[in-house]
Amino acid sequence: MLSIIGGSALLETGWAPCPLPISDGIIQSSEAATKASLQIDATGLLALPGIIDIHGDAFERSIMPRPGVSFALATALQDVDNQLVSHGITTAFHGLTCSWEPGLRSLENTNSMLEALDQRKPTFRCDMRVHLRHEVFNLEAEASILDWIATGRIQALAFNDHMRGIVLSAGVKSKKIKEMAQRAGLSDEDFMALIERVMANESQVSDSLARLAAAARAHGIPLLSHDDRHLKDLAAYSALGCEISEFPMQEEVATAAIAAGGMTVFGAPNVLRGGSHIGCPSAAEMAQKGLCSILASDYYYPAILQAPFMLAERGLCTLAQAWALVSANPAKALGLSDRGSLAPGKRADIVLVEANQSEARLVATICGGELAWLGDPGRLRAPRGS
Repeated sequence: MLSIIGGSALLETGWAPCPLPISDGIIQSSEAATKASLQIDATGLLALPGIIDIHGDAFERSIMPRPGVSFALATALQDVDNQLVSHGITTAFHGLTCSWEPGLRSLENTNSMLEALDQRKPTFRCDMRVHLRHEVFNLEAEASILDWIATGRIQALAFNDHMRGIVLSAGVKSKKIKEMAQRAGLSDEDFMALIERVMANESQVSDSLARLAAAARAHGIPLLSHDDRHLKDLAAYSALGCEISEFPMQEEVATAAIAAGGMTVFGAPNVLRGGSHIGCPSAAEMAQKGLCSILASDYYYPAILQAPFMLAERGLCTLAQAWALVSANPAKALGLSDRGSLAPGKRADIVLVEANQSEARLVATICGGELAWLGDPGRLRAPRGS
């Protein structure tokens, strides 16, 4: 048995002194602490629920650190696991994009990633899951996605429309289009020809989405809409059963999503940088106004640990409220009733953090009761009398 002693724990009822005893991967009642065979001294630290990252795609950089330069998935995923636990992420929903684009985000690569995750899952310390980002014009992927839903290989399904949302709105000569072509390994001319072929099937998109959404609902898989630009976009996806709007692009969209009883996701990097890099709503302002339900690592894993402390330091909310954005709230949104808080009977996903104003230094990460990362080995203790 492992026990966290000293320090202050964020419980469902508020802050309380440790201990936090752990046995068989589960948090035990405080009375069990005397049976611990190993202790972690958390004096001066905060014990917080492990981070649940609802959307992170920084793993792509481990697979393809430069355009056209790829590494084996086994090597890349081991690196990703190291990154996740070293930033306090104990449950990671990989934002795995299945697109009409060839290359990194192709159907073929999505299949390969799912297979690699299945094969290597026992070796991961972080609980890795799949948040499939389905590009809605990728009609060829529908049969595969229906199979992945039925066989439980994906745990969340988001509808992305980067065709109309980025490609057509940005313009054919935009920097973004050139980046997408480069990622796909195509010339600008070939990429534009691909867009024309894909767009020719636009009339089939709505029916395909309806079938996918129905299957996800039948299997209890959470549905998300992505980059909702306008109220009509939110309404259309809500009608399909999407109750989570990730990265709404206008405040009125976020307001409508919350008013309808849904949840919103904003990026933790947005908080650290002081705003969106593409001119969308400020995540910090949305949190202050009660319009941000969840913070995600998005494209930068380190941000999700730091953002709650920055929100609290700026007085936009309490640390307990801010931490719920990366723990209790994503657990609720994703139907993970076994985690997201520190309570007896819950999965022992815990992070120990040294807080210094708006900065946080991770000291330890515990995943499913196992010590997954330790930044200060001197805090390990053998119980007295052992």
